[in-house]
Amino acid sequence: MKRVYRKTSRTAEEKRRLKVVRGKFQVERPSSDDLVESGDYTEPVKHGVTLDALHLAALLKQARKEAHLSLADVSERCGLDRSAISRLENGMYENTTLHTLHRLAEAYGKRFIAQLVDDSPDASVIPPVVAP
Repeated sequence: MKRVYRKTSRTAEEKRRLKVVRGKFQVERPSSDDLVESGDYTEPVKHGVTLDALHLAALLKQARKEAHLSLADVSERCGLDRSAISRLENGMYENTTLHTLHRLAEAYGKRFIAQLVDDSPDASVIPPVVAP
């Protein structure tokens, strides 16, 4: 996965605020439990969840390509921003809604069906992608 780095422009006030936050963090060195309790951080995402999200992202991209649609075409059909669709397809979103997934599926001429696919005790096993 290719990461895109963009230069961010911040106001002087934003820079000061971030400097204070970084300084506080370096002095206190809070644990992940402390951060979760403070509300400044949510619990880490399990690796299996991340892999499932990446798998779904790959399926979305595959469906768009099979439908011979560009990001602009899909954007026009479902009303989502092109960059948002791209981030979804490249696994850059941690979380999305079922409504968004349904909108994308409709734009591709497909139905989005959520199923439990495996009840094996080894939750780290992910079934292979099977072309329809």
